[in-house]
Amino acid sequence: MTALSACSAGPSIRPVIAVRGDSGPPSAAAPSGTQPVPDLEEIKGSLNWTECTDPTMLRMGSTAPQTSMTFQCARFASVLDAPSRPGRGTISISVLKAGTGKSPLVVLSDADGEPGTLKAARLAASLPPEVLTTFSLIGVDRRGTGKSDGVQCVPSSARLDIVEFDPANTDNAALRSAITTASQECVLDLENRLTAMDSWRAAADLDKLRDLMGVSTLNAIGVGDGAKVLTLYSSRYPTRIGRMVFDGAPDPTLDAIGAAEAKAVAAEATFDAFAKDCIARNCALGATPKAELVALLDKVRTSPGRSLGLSLTPGTTVQAVLLGLADRSRWPALADALVAAKSGDSTGLTSLVEPLVADVNENPPRLDATLVTGCNDTAMRIPPDRVTVLTKDWRDKHPLFGAFYAHRLLLCASFPVPTPLKVPPLVGAPPMLVLSTATDPITPQQGTERAAGALPAGVVVGWQGGGHGALGLSQCATTATADFLINAKVPANGTVCPP
Repeated sequence: MTALSACSAGPSIRPVIAVRGDSGPPSAAAPSGTQPVPDLEEIKGSLNWTECTDPTMLRMGSTAPQTSMTFQCARFASVLDAPSRPGRGTISISVLKAGTGKSPLVVLSDADGEPGTLKAARLAASLPPEVLTTFSLIGVDRRGTGKSDGVQCVPSSARLDIVEFDPANTDNAALRSAITTASQECVLDLENRLTAMDSWRAAADLDKLRDLMGVSTLNAIGVGDGAKVLTLYSSRYPTRIGRMVFDGAPDPTLDAIGAAEAKAVAAEATFDAFAKDCIARNCALGATPKAELVALLDKVRTSPGRSLGLSLTPGTTVQAVLLGLADRSRWPALADALVAAKSGDSTGLTSLVEPLVADVNENPPRLDATLVTGCNDTAMRIPPDRVTVLTKDWRDKHPLFGAFYAHRLLLCASFPVPTPLKVPPLVGAPPMLVLSTATDPITPQQGTERAAGALPAGVVVGWQGGGHGALGLSQCATTATADFLINAKVPANGTVCPP
């Protein structure tokens, strides 16, 4: 376990890439030092909301929560603000409302994960009722994802080649070829829109939404990479920070290589937690889940299965396992899917990966937004020879997932390199609640704690559980979040929640 008490100080947050938009600096001088928790405000503005409960449940598919809650959806126009056309163009942003509260609470998720509208709908089904009578959750599909002009520029064959690539293969020529095809088609298809899909401009979309709702500060929950967008928002609009919760946050101190290896380490630890849970439940994987996974990888390397348009290769299998590990509620289903795949039924595993490469339940393929947003957010490009060396090294150090994360470093190799720009330092802010998870394969605990330490007043609540995110899964972390959001009660920094 990481010493949470060490999280009160840390380096300043300096994202690898951010490009200044047209909004300019906030009108008031940026505050310094710790500020009081802002008061809650009632929504004064209005969007053109329409009832969308059934379509939302359809978009969530078979994993939709059991709830009698209703949802409303709307759209608004934001400035596209491509670097080649600053302050010009528009992009349509999709939002979803859940709850009856008078104060807005925005929900933003990972660019490569489930769209924010659906994340908000799931959270609404798991949060305490008093949260939903105090707030209206406003889920946002960040630009280029979900229904917010979701990008679909990668040819389907290239998507499959990327996802199905065997991580154990040190010859990455085939993967590089698929990535080159993907980048070329995205440049041609999106033109100047390509470089406008990034976290810096996603922060501007949130400020547009805040303005439309008629409130002076933004209350928000950022899940994973969504927390990075909220950090950028805070740096860009320091006088407009409301009550903010980061449920997992990327490490601001690591470069691309360091972040990739940290994820490999965390994924190995998360699989160990999954295996321990599996053994305790007497699951069908038996007493040696790791050995069973290794045996399955060896099997599909020579005899790949196929379902839902995907080949069950070692690459597909590793990707499916990582997606399953990230969702704590699906650990039992992941164990069952691994057992089924060993018997020749690959549907359970390929269904986890299918949303990456295909339009599923009216959601665009997630891989496209993963590539475009991720590559716009970093100026770092890793040479193939360096990746080959890292692949061999990490395969030995982190045998299940090291080679996979080494090859991920190639994903941006052929995409245009953005121009870096230092983000204004955040020197003053109200307390921000940061939730960490002990074994999180997406935003590792130590990195989340360092992100909290880089905030002027970051407060850590650490859940000793597993999966990506604690909110709605840990009663302790959820209660602390509700108290902070509703009552402005700031928990003690370093609070530990049991598994």
